[in-house]
Amino acid sequence: MTAELIINADFYETRVALVENGQVAELYIERASDTGIAGNIYRGRVVRVLPGMQAAFVDIGLEKAAFLYVSDVHHPLMEAEDLFREPREPDAVPQEGPPAAAGTLEELAAADLAPDSNGTPRSYSDVPIEDRLQEGQDVLVQVAKEPLGSKGARITTHITLPGRNLVLMPMMDHVGVSRRIENEKERKRLRDMVCAIKPAHCGFIVRTAAEGEDMEKIHAEMDFLLKLWQNVQKRAETAAVPSLVYQELDITLRAVRDLLTKEVDRLVIDSEEGYREIVNFTENFMPSLRSAVERYDGKEPIFDAYGIEMEVQRALSKKVWLKSGGYIVIETTEALTAVDVNTGRYVGKRNLEETILKTNLEAVREIAYQLRLRNIGGIIIIDFIDMEKEANRQKVFNALKEAMRRDKSKTNILRMSDLGLIEMTRKRTKESIGRVLCEPCYYCEGEGHLKSPQTVCYEILRELQRDSQDLFGRNLMILVHPHVATRFLDEERVVLEHFEEKLHASIQVKGEKSLHLEQYEMRVLDV
Repeated sequence: MTAELIINADFYETRVALVENGQVAELYIERASDTGIAGNIYRGRVVRVLPGMQAAFVDIGLEKAAFLYVSDVHHPLMEAEDLFREPREPDAVPQEGPPAAAGTLEELAAADLAPDSNGTPRSYSDVPIEDRLQEGQDVLVQVAKEPLGSKGARITTHITLPGRNLVLMPMMDHVGVSRRIENEKERKRLRDMVCAIKPAHCGFIVRTAAEGEDMEKIHAEMDFLLKLWQNVQKRAETAAVPSLVYQELDITLRAVRDLLTKEVDRLVIDSEEGYREIVNFTENFMPSLRSAVERYDGKEPIFDAYGIEMEVQRALSKKVWLKSGGYIVIETTEALTAVDVNTGRYVGKRNLEETILKTNLEAVREIAYQLRLRNIGGIIIIDFIDMEKEANRQKVFNALKEAMRRDKSKTNILRMSDLGLIEMTRKRTKESIGRVLCEPCYYCEGEGHLKSPQTVCYEILRELQRDSQDLFGRNLMILVHPHVATRFLDEERVVLEHFEEKLHASIQVKGEKSLHLEQYEMRVLDV
């Protein structure tokens, strides 16, 4: 299998695509105006304890208070001044199970992390939230899940600091190895190595990227993470409440750390500044992969050149056609995502059961791909076309399980019901692509979605970039919906001025009420 990482890095938006066998498998988008916070560490204050929900709200300085479940509260309960002291001796470190690996890929959830025999007594799991936290108490927390929709961020007091090969868990004394490393001999080698060199007061997860690495490299990264944790503790001692204590890497370097593996043939980025950052990062942490990093300097926008822009647009479509002529419909609600499979124009060749089976099997591959590409999480209900034979239903179920094996997010798939429904869950840690790029449609009173004015602005900017040679030195008039015009002349004014300087052109933006929000017209005035 061939795999490439393609990064489109502009100062207003960065997009990362993992391309496998010429097909976009994963897509990540981060905007300068809305950077992600997963993995960030904050010193916060408990503002409300909810015994009925066994949870608490914590002020970490965001618009909405963060949500802390009882299971995410580290034990024993400590006052703020105790929390920021040097690491404790091993016999004082309790074990309550694996922490949420905030800010890292889902492979961490696949680590072998059963609690040690010297862990916390089981009785602690029965201690209610009101006996663990009090209102007004200061706590050091890490964001485990980004704010989703109307919900605030989910946080944990189980701090983790991810590196390239290891994840430091300063709150627990345990060593786990990612289950994605399947060779038992290699798993034992890595576990024994880390156990031999790690301090007694903390734990580590060995990541998939560590497979085949030597002790010198593992030891160096371990020392780096331990020093980083000491720095976090020192900053937390004097930090105001609430405040940010540690910020996770930006999306570009996270992609390098988490996605650039031995299986990835090359990484291509179109930003000179981003290229230098990645080169420096790889030389320090993964020198063997330095040669895989390339700077894209083509005239065509990088996502156009690699055929990714079309996949981005396809990821926003409700209806997805299959090669046979069938199609699937993806509908997302507040509670769940429903996927409907239809035969469409496909009429088959022999009999109805065979036609239905072929359509369902083809739909399985597309559904697995779309869930991963769109980053759809939570409860997912798939309505396959009804099949009479139990053997055929089993084939579709097995095919879905196999298709989801490459997905890094944890999934749980239940067997097909007599009605042809498969219920499944997919772990969700951030907003789906649809929610990032779109907003509820006010033309149809929230029944559908539209591209946001910000997304339309950036599409226009990419159009200017695409036609830069023809537009150089010209006077331009761009007619857009008034909402888009307001966005251009307010939040995106700096970006527009940047393009004017780049093109040596005068660009006027005019609002036109007759235009749909997603429509725009570009006119050259000096023809």
